Amino acid sequence: MFKNTEARQRQEKWYNRFLERTNCEVTSKTVQTSFGSSHILLAGDSSKPPLVCLHAMLTGSAHLLSEIEDLTQSYYLILPDIPGHSVRGIPKQLSYKDDSYSKWFLEVINAVGLKEFNLFGISLGGFVAHRFTAIHSEMVDKLALVVPAGIVQASVLKGLMSMAIPMMKYRFNPSEENLKNLTEFLLNNWDEDWGPYLGDSMQDFKTPKSIPSLSSDETLQKINMPCLVIGADQDISFPGEPMIKRVKSQIPNVETELLKDTRHSPPTTDEFRRWMVNRLERFYG
Repeated sequence: MFKNTEARQRQEKWYNRFLERTNCEVTSKTVQTSFGSSHILLAGDSSKPPLVCLHAMLTGSAHLLSEIEDLTQSYYLILPDIPGHSVRGIPKQLSYKDDSYSKWFLEVINAVGLKEFNLFGISLGGFVAHRFTAIHSEMVDKLALVVPAGIVQASVLKGLMSMAIPMMKYRFNPSEENLKNLTEFLLNNWDEDWGPYLGDSMQDFKTPKSIPSLSSDETLQKINMPCLVIGADQDISFPGEPMIKRVKSQIPNVETELLKDTRHSPPTTDEFRRWMVNRLERFYG
């Protein structure tokens, strides 16, 4: 997963830094799966309804928790670290071409003793979440997806070309100016943690050899519980307008939101965090 030992150690420090941003009660748990030992963060009051949350590519459970921790006022958050995409996760990427991620996730869910639950996923986490739900719909009460992978996909070449020159400039000269020019394709606003973190993650993680595959119409049609899909209109990876058009045509019971003037990573501001938490609480009920 990482280019060297130093890179892994730096990512471990970043994980702890994002965990330190949280103010809720948090515990760690490790469960055994056939894919390896899986790490999970548990946040909030365990007597509240469970909400399982899946993070984005090359981040981790702590990174996501730092943005949605106010959900602990209503839910008990369960945040697994996705294999191959977190310093705390199983150190190997699973295949996107089969049900490996769904099988891993089912083993994690079984290990923590959940039978029915609400599910949330962002970006790569949205891919894992909706693929799992299509297979095990009886386990998921409601599903919320934010800029999910696997629904639509922009031109890979266009995305690479957009970031190629800023990436080369940053690698040659990792200045704050070059970092901001690079991350502006992903971040909606500059953040003193998220900006430098993304710069380090692009240097530390080995480049993924594959990206999540697109789900078939048949897969999306199997998502028959209430579903919320939130897209971003300036997302260069998973364009929001085509995404919303597709889910409306294929997912039977879906409601949607299109974030205006928003890139792939939604704003990391207090205002947006409040909006997101309120929107999810209204949806999950």
